[in-house]
Amino acid sequence: MDKKPLIGMTLAQLRDVAAECGLPSFAARQMAAWLYTRRVDSIDAMTDVSKAGRARLSQNYSVGLQPPIMSAQSTDGTVKYLFTGLNGRNIEAVYIPDRDRATLCVSSQAGCKMGCTFCMTGRQGYHGSLDAAGIINQILAIPQSQSLTNIVFMGMGEPMDNIDAVMQAIEVLTAPWGLAWSPKRITVSSIGKLDTLRTLLDSTKVHVAISVHSPFAIERERLMPVERAYPVAKVIELLRGYDFSHQRRLSMEYIMWRGVNDDMRHARGLARLVNGLDCRVNLIRYHVIDGDSDSMQPSDTVTMEAFRDALNDMGIISTIRTSRGEDIAAACGMLAGKQQA
Repeated sequence: MDKKPLIGMTLAQLRDVAAECGLPSFAARQMAAWLYTRRVDSIDAMTDVSKAGRARLSQNYSVGLQPPIMSAQSTDGTVKYLFTGLNGRNIEAVYIPDRDRATLCVSSQAGCKMGCTFCMTGRQGYHGSLDAAGIINQILAIPQSQSLTNIVFMGMGEPMDNIDAVMQAIEVLTAPWGLAWSPKRITVSSIGKLDTLRTLLDSTKVHVAISVHSPFAIERERLMPVERAYPVAKVIELLRGYDFSHQRRLSMEYIMWRGVNDDMRHARGLARLVNGLDCRVNLIRYHVIDGDSDSMQPSDTVTMEAFRDALNDMGIISTIRTSRGEDIAAACGMLAGKQQA
């Protein structure tokens, strides 16, 4: 029988493990320190746990670190890591160095249920949700783990469709017994799944990014079928009930397609949609994926700059996000959980 991984466990869960193995309750904090501060890869390395205790732990548990299956490096320094996933679909995490920042884009699911037409992950279908161990492993198992400054839940899957595991991973990341990060170093992206988004907003102080892509319901539904269940207007209504003026940051993600959502009508519609909401709009050039038609092509730089300038003129802070890792299929919307040829 496979041993249960200890990484990803909360302090309360580690206390349960300690009790199960006949260890004193303080052994939970010892295990947490070995897992998240010293970052050991074996139970035998936990030298302040008795030898007999380590033997009992090892009967049913392991640290659980699983190294990447492979990696690919972009010409811009971005590195994509492939990890063993679920039900025949592997997952990917993307390391993005940028001057004094080192960001890791992590996955929360193998595939995705949301079915966004422009996203390679969505085209894979849903293969399962990662547990907290599978999420935390992406963070601890890469060579650059110790130098990371930021985590973004923007990889494969919809984080709000796997809320329990994502919340547990955030607890491990931010708790003093865990990695002790500030929540300001973490961003969670969502299509706007209302019930679980509310849970995230109420229970954490992490930054939030919402995928919008069109301010008009009918047009957004063509791109994102979830508009039927989670209308962007309802999402914005929910967000207006929270304070984003101090510690927490809110951003709107807006992928741009030539002739689809990049004219001034869309700029004005987007400005009306988020008017009065303390947020930033990130404009993202579309990254062409296999099977796209001629109608799904990226907006050109001049058009994107005009769109950005129009939003800023209307009082909506807007920037164009620099694309990273496109040559290794690591950019926004390109993750597929497949080994690259």
